[in-house]
Amino acid sequence: MSCLLLKNADVYAPEPLGLVDVLIVNDKIVKIAPQIQAPAELACKVLDVGGRKVVPGYVDQHVHIIGGGGESGPYSRTPEIFLSELTRVGITTVIGVLGTDGTTRHSESLLAKARALTHEGITAYMLTGSYELPLHTITDDARRDIILINECLGIGEVALSDHRSSQPTRAELEKLLTQARLGGMLSGKAGVVQFHMGVGERGISVLMDIARETEIPAKHFIPTHINRSAKLFEQAKEFARLGGYVDITSGIREQDGFPVCVKPSEAIKILYEEGVPMDRVTMSSDANGCMSITLPDGMQKQLAVSPASFQEEVRDAVLAGVPLPVVLQVVCTNPAKANGLYPQKGAVRVGSDADIIIYDGDYGVDTVIAKGNLLVEAGTALVKGTFER
Repeated sequence: MSCLLLKNADVYAPEPLGLVDVLIVNDKIVKIAPQIQAPAELACKVLDVGGRKVVPGYVDQHVHIIGGGGESGPYSRTPEIFLSELTRVGITTVIGVLGTDGTTRHSESLLAKARALTHEGITAYMLTGSYELPLHTITDDARRDIILINECLGIGEVALSDHRSSQPTRAELEKLLTQARLGGMLSGKAGVVQFHMGVGERGISVLMDIARETEIPAKHFIPTHINRSAKLFEQAKEFARLGGYVDITSGIREQDGFPVCVKPSEAIKILYEEGVPMDRVTMSSDANGCMSITLPDGMQKQLAVSPASFQEEVRDAVLAGVPLPVVLQVVCTNPAKANGLYPQKGAVRVGSDADIIIYDGDYGVDTVIAKGNLLVEAGTALVKGTFER
């Protein structure tokens, strides 16, 4: 039985708890109080946080854990992600998606990688399906995947308003959402559908029509990349007010090859200041997707999206004046709730998984604890994946 006691921690759960101690036994938080004595019967490691901020581990609901890309040919396929690429930036829970290539990438591989990452130290899940319809699944039925595969939380990412989309009809989308909802109901999961949003003129209008005109609750819809364009961003505000989740992508920034976009941290600030329901806003990284950058000579350069953008935009949002509890809601609590993982994930509370970040003095990630184990200390990964050097 392992034991870790955090002393003098300025905890944001995400709501501020003040200066408290946090007792972790095995993989769970078992006590939070102003003064906790290390249990005499346990060999308890004591870590004095020294008044630094302690927050929940980040929940990244959109990562190409087996790689993505391939849209400029086989050479542009990105590799699988490594454990420490995630943990060094505070990501302790991840949901894997397939991406554009449903031919040389497979849902079975996605499931295997999710299990591998969980074995290595964090918690990983997956979405079944693909960009195009009919969906690429494991059991030949998305609802069966959700019901029968523990790691499968829903469907995604399905492309809309994009030149790579299979142009699904409204009727097909309604059937898809119903599959996810019923699969979730019968398995006790959230049963969500993530939609990759392109920059097409229609945007998310079809999803808004379905939310308004059918019996399918909007909470099952998660359009992502909503900061890709100003028009899409404006639609997302309305969709959040309808009760749907809207997902900002931290990897969509001008420096990452998106000259026309809303900077992720700025998107959080705008939504907060305009009174959009912040309990419907999430952010994910799109890590290990592939971006094609056009060089001055007209040649294409392939760049893998880094998960580092996630932490960078969290910090930028806080420094831009968004209250820390609001930012943590967007990157911890809301994605956990959207995917049916709260309060096991996305919170620092008694009974939650011991997934914790200790910030340095400038909102950088100093220490990361996942399932009660110390994975990162002083910004250095103490635990690496099986094949990392």
